Amino acid sequence: MSKVADLHVHTHLSDGTFSPQKVVEYSKARGLGAIAITDHDCVAGITPAIMAGKDLDMEIIPGVELSAEIEGGEVHILGYFIDWQNKPFLKSLEQIIDVRRERAKEILRKLEKFEVNISEEELFDLSRFGSVGRLHIAQLLFKKGYVSSIPQAFKEYIGDKGPCHVSKFKLSPREAVEMIKGVGGIAVLAHPKTLYIKDRSMDDILSLLIKDGIEGIEVYHSDHTRKDEDRLSALAEKYKLVITGGSDCHGLGKKQVLIGKVKIPYELVEKLKRHVYE
Repeated sequence: MSKVADLHVHTHLSDGTFSPQKVVEYSKARGLGAIAITDHDCVAGITPAIMAGKDLDMEIIPGVELSAEIEGGEVHILGYFIDWQNKPFLKSLEQIIDVRRERAKEILRKLEKFEVNISEEELFDLSRFGSVGRLHIAQLLFKKGYVSSIPQAFKEYIGDKGPCHVSKFKLSPREAVEMIKGVGGIAVLAHPKTLYIKDRSMDDILSLLIKDGIEGIEVYHSDHTRKDEDRLSALAEKYKLVITGGSDCHGLGKKQVLIGKVKIPYELVEKLKRHVYE
């Protein structure tokens, strides 16, 4: 059987529900030969995943996912083959994580007005003091009986249109790309199908992001249809972008998309490596 990969996986050190070790074990069971750990603003899951990968003969690609703001909306940018132990890079991520924690505290304060009692200690314990996000708050809302499901937590309280929503800090695309390239990585536009930028076509968005240093596009994703894949593949060819793909697994949170729902041929990983190292 040909080797396959999933290049978009989250752990419980950002907004996933599986530990790095569990992610690797599950990936092996799903027949994957390589995965990328791409937590939001956090790289703490990479080393334990690599250690687990050595025991199971699983290739672990070090990655990260950063949020960036462009006029009219937001984009997510994946970084692959990064030096996740670079100290200035870690310092920059820590600053972003600090801002995320302050945002989480503000959400908790808003929830208090709805007689929801969740302490900061509970929240930060759940996030393992990694990158805390709304999913952690949703999990506690569900665990403590305030809602009957995680989607309900987003719909009634903390979603973008919810009464307890707090906007998050975002880098510019150029800043995100420079962070990734500064530690030897390649910057890839994540899940373009999910983007909605008012009055902007995908062509327009890509043109702008390429000027900022984007070199790849996530063609294969759990939210993409075959038609989406064909359209994005054509854009990748037009702009000479590297193609990637992954499930965007968050474990049992969010849409409950699991590792390996999207599998890409290992040839795409090899092309990605050549782009980075040659």
